[in-house]
Amino acid sequence: MEILILVILLALGYFFGQRAEKKHFKSIIAREKASLTCPTVTMKTPPPIHNHELNSKLVTGSVVISIDYFKKFVASLKMLFGGRVTQYESLLDRARREALLRMKEQAALNNAFVVMNTRVETSSISKNSKRRNSVGAVEVVAYGTAISLGKKIDA
Repeated sequence: MEILILVILLALGYFFGQRAEKKHFKSIIAREKASLTCPTVTMKTPPPIHNHELNSKLVTGSVVISIDYFKKFVASLKMLFGGRVTQYESLLDRARREALLRMKEQAALNNAFVVMNTRVETSSISKNSKRRNSVGAVEVVAYGTAISLGKKIDA
């Protein structure tokens, strides 16, 4: 009976986890298409614009995404045998893309046309501090300098 309950809980975790992840990916894809007009680059200097002042502002995007129990269970099994842990790869992909989108949305509020010197930081948040390799959630912070046009300069 206990094994049946475990199997049912794992199946429910798998179903609802997959559903939530697919919904989040659809949201990310739609928002990425909408934010194509403001590129994020790692260059440190903005492009030369001769007849406008350039305004700059630090913009950030932060997200914490947790892993569902089913994926955590399967990832624990894969760690026993070695190899790629694709469950964590999709978690990190979602988190990075979401953090970058939040940063770009903040830049859009400042009328930025580009985000320069973009950086992404990742950290693991463990649910159980006694287990070193336990990942409960991942935090991703994206930050950069939003560049917008200031007043026009007469040359």
